[in-house]
Amino acid sequence: MAAIKFEIEKKIGVLSENAKGWKKELNLVSWNGREAKFDLRDWDPNYEKMGKGLTFSKDEIVELKTLLNQLDL
Repeated sequence: MAAIKFEIEKKIGVLSENAKGWKKELNLVSWNGREAKFDLRDWDPNYEKMGKGLTFSKDEIVELKTLLNQLDL
């Protein structure tokens, strides 16, 4: 399997951290040299390993924000 290349272009924020130091973060990430997308996933403390995550285009993140703002929390 080919290695996945990534570059975290902008760290937006941490949602949570577990006891082993892994953090669930929202970042702007470029995958394999492509245009950066909004990315939500778990990262190990050294950013060498990652969990499964979700990526969003700008239009998708705007729509997600709209949906979240409609929630009565």
